[in-house]
Amino acid sequence: MPAEFYYYVIFFALAFGLTALITPWVVKLGQRLDIVAVPGGRRVHRGRITRIGGLALYPPFVIACLGTLFLPRQDPLETTRILGMLAGVTVVFVMGMLDDKYRLPPWAQSLALVIAVVIALMTKVFIELYNDPFTNQLVKLDWILAIPITAFWLIGMSSTVNFLDGLDGLATGVVGISAVVLFIHMLRLEQYSVAVLPLILLGCCAGFLIYNFTPARIFLGGGAYQLGFTLGALAIISGAKVATVLLVVWLPVMDVVWLIYSRWRRHQPVNLGDRGHLHMRLQDLGWPTSRIVLMYYGVTAILGAAALLISSRLLKLAVLGSLGIAILIALAFLAHKTGDVTPTGD
Repeated sequence: MPAEFYYYVIFFALAFGLTALITPWVVKLGQRLDIVAVPGGRRVHRGRITRIGGLALYPPFVIACLGTLFLPRQDPLETTRILGMLAGVTVVFVMGMLDDKYRLPPWAQSLALVIAVVIALMTKVFIELYNDPFTNQLVKLDWILAIPITAFWLIGMSSTVNFLDGLDGLATGVVGISAVVLFIHMLRLEQYSVAVLPLILLGCCAGFLIYNFTPARIFLGGGAYQLGFTLGALAIISGAKVATVLLVVWLPVMDVVWLIYSRWRRHQPVNLGDRGHLHMRLQDLGWPTSRIVLMYYGVTAILGAAALLISSRLLKLAVLGSLGIAILIALAFLAHKTGDVTPTGD
């Protein structure tokens, strides 16, 4: 049996076990420090729920990832990239914790994400190569393009997962399923030394989901930014599997696109909270939380399977385009049926 199998089991178990172990303590800490989410505005949950989920996810992820540094490496730059990713995640984690406590202004959140991106770029975590779907040739990006594309990807993934975090267990589960797809994809490409990283992310998500699935005892809060940045960085570390991850999370990405457009059309700030998200509109239509969340899980799993089974890059691009149009049409229909939403500011 390959040695990697034991590594995978050990590090998944470590991440899962640590997260499941410390999350109840974080729940109590949040209540004690009064860092909680209360019903009102766009929130329709019951009770005072701890909202510092990032604190439950960060230590297990970092500890497990640092443990992998002692594994044999296929690429000498892998260690540098892993440390850079962890440094960037740390910046996002601190920002998320401060935001949970003090409600940071949008410029402060953006500044933290930019700093995390700069750290990633300085430690070789950037999109340098991509496969042209039309010619099937490997293309190297000039740094003038690599820097903004990487920044857009990492900040976009961080924001998408944060937007997705509106129902119990929704963002956590979607990120966990995405991590499974990334892990399988890395194994198929024989990237054994880095394949353990998305498995660690899966372990953290699974351990946290025990307490985050409906009815949740803890919310992600700023930890949603943390999960999004981590997933985006892992896609790059694995050899810029951006298209694969993008297809897996295509539904929430299109939801964000529609949300930005609808707020712009109504002359409202993009960062102003409302119940215009797909999952919230479905909830307002009477769908139970568990059904919405499981529907998202199912769509994510189906898109993940498509990402793994479709070998043609051109076909993947066509699927992205056609699905994007279909999702936007469905969102427009749903928005027309439910009507305009009222900004809540939170």
